[in-house]
Amino acid sequence: MEIFTYLEKYDYEQLVFCQDKQSGLKAIIAIHDTTLGPALGGTRMWTYSSEEAAIEDALRLAKGMTYKNAAAGLNLGGGKTVIIGDPRKDKNEEMFRAFGRYIQGLNGRYITAEDVGTTVADMDLIHEETDYVTGISPAFGSSGNPSPVTAYGVYRGMKAAAKQAFGTDELEGKVIAVQGVGNVAYNLCRYLHEEGAQLIVTDINKEAVQRAVEEFGAKAVDPDEIYGVECDIYAPCALGAVVNDETIPQLKAKVIAGAANNQLKDTKHGDIIHELGIAYAPDYVINAGGVINVADELYGYNQERALKKVDQIYANIEKVFDIAKRDRIPTYLAADRMAEERIERMRNSRSQFLQNGHHILSRR
Repeated sequence: MEIFTYLEKYDYEQLVFCQDKQSGLKAIIAIHDTTLGPALGGTRMWTYSSEEAAIEDALRLAKGMTYKNAAAGLNLGGGKTVIIGDPRKDKNEEMFRAFGRYIQGLNGRYITAEDVGTTVADMDLIHEETDYVTGISPAFGSSGNPSPVTAYGVYRGMKAAAKQAFGTDELEGKVIAVQGVGNVAYNLCRYLHEEGAQLIVTDINKEAVQRAVEEFGAKAVDPDEIYGVECDIYAPCALGAVVNDETIPQLKAKVIAGAANNQLKDTKHGDIIHELGIAYAPDYVINAGGVINVADELYGYNQERALKKVDQIYANIEKVFDIAKRDRIPTYLAADRMAEERIERMRNSRSQFLQNGHHILSRR
């Protein structure tokens, strides 16, 4: 892998390799862009097949966080960490405290949080060495479980997408197919049920499905059947890549809006559903409630303030559809454009400020 060629192509700022022999720490911090502010992104621990695979994952995820944070309206850039190792057996206190010292050494350019393979307890260990970490235990001023807040953001974004497709954001009477009934989706179902929507649910966890049936009057279907059910809205809330060549011909929904990451298997599938007239709420815009929530911890967590910011996901989804119409492009591209335009405005503003400062100094 030609690292500098890759960094230059996608305009990355920094790639940091962190090693601690005693604890076994092998970590890679990727900082993509800090135009809007410090880079915020979680720490993932995974058994990568190679060091190159770990580097590629860190870089890809960091860039994704730049777009997610920018689209969410946060004054934060994008970064990500991957730790090479098995999260089930390779963790130890020394590892995360050593990693915390590396983060402290970046002096605020990068702020971390939990991700796949890491936990609140791991973040607490990092917090022993640095304040540049979110998602710690509530006793230290954290926001706690982000699932209800993420669900609220998805609910608000779903209403905005419904307005595009049906002319109203009212969900009462709408049939909504929810794929996956984990923590986020369960809370989403609660919001939908309270508004009077009719729910169809599926999950490989039968207990989770039964809970939704009993509490929300949902209809249960087998996992493979969820794509083809008669519904108004399809809400992917589990696996990624579920909008693909096999599933698109089955879909009867007019809206796709859910909590899952990377819902499109490929960009071409975003083009296809656009051509079919399906209103797609881009995943990293609609599911940003969690990162908005933890970002509020940087100011001293205030739930009311955080929820007010999460409520803006409705307006963010509306803006995505406006850009899609303006530029005659699919919404997945419009979401990227919305993020890029915000970053570019800040770059131009900063450049203008520096130029004005130079003119003032040169006249003295």
